[in-house]
Amino acid sequence: MGMSKNAARIASEVDKEKLHNAEDAVTLVRRLAFAKFDESIDAVFKLGIDARQADQLVRGTVSLPHGTGKSIRIAVFTSGEKVKEAEEAGADIVGGKELADEIGSGGSIDFDLAIATPDMMPVVGKLGPVLGPRGLMPNPKSGTVTQDVAKAVSEFKAGKVEYRNDRYGNVHVPVGRVSFEAEQLVENFTAISGEILRSKPASAKGRFIQKVALSSTMGPGIRLDPAEIEALVKADH
Repeated sequence: MGMSKNAARIASEVDKEKLHNAEDAVTLVRRLAFAKFDESIDAVFKLGIDARQADQLVRGTVSLPHGTGKSIRIAVFTSGEKVKEAEEAGADIVGGKELADEIGSGGSIDFDLAIATPDMMPVVGKLGPVLGPRGLMPNPKSGTVTQDVAKAVSEFKAGKVEYRNDRYGNVHVPVGRVSFEAEQLVENFTAISGEILRSKPASAKGRFIQKVALSSTMGPGIRLDPAEIEALVKADH
């Protein structure tokens, strides 16, 4: 398939090896976004971890100061008075065992994030084969298994995002949208970088953040200087 004129022009403008600081990278990503829709901007961190070792896995959550620009649909597995709490906090789908049974028997998965109260985990745990591969399994480490469902729902609706490494040691995180101000994107990116640096496993050796790239949905990857990122995070604290 031939490249579109836009893609070809953009490819010629990008020096794939050049390392940028966050401000320059954000400016470049926004300038090179050519789609007719408001593209989302994502960061990919290549980490110096052995993803096969259980003690080197990196996962957690980070609240983006300016949100992601996406509205997310949240399902809550709970029962009793927690049902009302979840609904009032803005959950899109709320249910207990019947919801789990429906999903388990091939019902549609019309949500981007699942939250569960601890008492529901024996039921939700059985959905591992369905929810696991989609990254939707509730987990205490990411704050999605909790008694305080109302707080969890409102935080994720306001721009809290979950991150976890894939089997190659990469972490993909949304940073915002092309329509955001450059400053907002830099602040979101700084928050993410700080959180990832703090989640460095004790057993990980050598440089932790090895490579970083920012890109919009349709745009090319713009590489950042890992040393600059560490300095950026230090300056922010």
